Amino acid sequence: MVFQFLSDKWLNRRRKIDADSVAAVEGKSPAVVVTGGSRGIGLAIALQFAKRGHRVALVAINEARLAAASKIIHEATGQIPLTFRCDVGDPQAARRIGKHLDEHDCYLDILVNNAGVGIGGKLILQDIGEIENVIRTNIIALTRLTSHVLPEMLARGRGGVINVSSLGGLMPGPYEAVYYASKAYVVSFTRALASEVSGRGVRVSCVLPGPVKTDFHDALDREKRALYRRLLRWDTPELVGLSTYRGYRSGRKIIVPGVSNALLYSIIGFLPYALTVPVLGLLLDPRTSGTKPDQVHDGKLRQPSSIEVAPTTPSTDFASKQKTLVDTAN
Repeated sequence: MVFQFLSDKWLNRRRKIDADSVAAVEGKSPAVVVTGGSRGIGLAIALQFAKRGHRVALVAINEARLAAASKIIHEATGQIPLTFRCDVGDPQAARRIGKHLDEHDCYLDILVNNAGVGIGGKLILQDIGEIENVIRTNIIALTRLTSHVLPEMLARGRGGVINVSSLGGLMPGPYEAVYYASKAYVVSFTRALASEVSGRGVRVSCVLPGPVKTDFHDALDREKRALYRRLLRWDTPELVGLSTYRGYRSGRKIIVPGVSNALLYSIIGFLPYALTVPVLGLLLDPRTSGTKPDQVHDGKLRQPSSIEVAPTTPSTDFASKQKTLVDTAN
């Protein structure tokens, strides 16, 4: 309790509250908005906030999954969360989410940027539309949502942003080059943003999970042959959700769920890329199990698991695919 009190004091040391901004949300309930909240890490994070009395809003495209997630939260907490079918890649997503909250007498207090796209295989064999979709979802959508909601958070002197990245964001990842690079952006962006708003009443945190037991990784390694699937320790979404909530509440800028991941995080910075990149390439390359390259390096985005994002500027070959499945960023 004492630590939490001191943490809150430090968080608010430079806070300047705009009376008009506070008045604009008077009588409304603060909501925790979780993108990609219908499954996996997103649902686990939403559940942790809901258990502690926060109003939760889940954003996804798949209505059936949203309904299932809503039922899980309701049964666990008694709360019926708000659900909103929305493509986070839509340039109007932030405005639409805000309007939906307003219609239910809520306002966005905490944003959890969890939705993310994964793609695996050699870059030269990947469809450019799929590559652009990774960048659009993991980088542009996350940045757009954050920049839209942050000014009002600062004006009210409260709120927060939680960006879900990955331990993979700390180093280059051969055979998942675009995905790893997008997660590196999230880490850098969040660290810089946390410094910009420090002391103004708004928490900004970045979550760096290792491999998590969701089917997101099936999109990156369809044949499930890559060595990392057998050699690395896998955490549960529940562990990541609990660690995220506790880390956010304590004011941590970087949250690394799991003891083994925390140990890995502490040593990665001391290791040269000349060592880490080849080792990671060995772990991520499906060919290490004897699979023929053309069986796995086909550049297709294969069935991840949480929400769906429709590409806005796909290539001609990719245009026939109406939706790209999206999961939590882990």
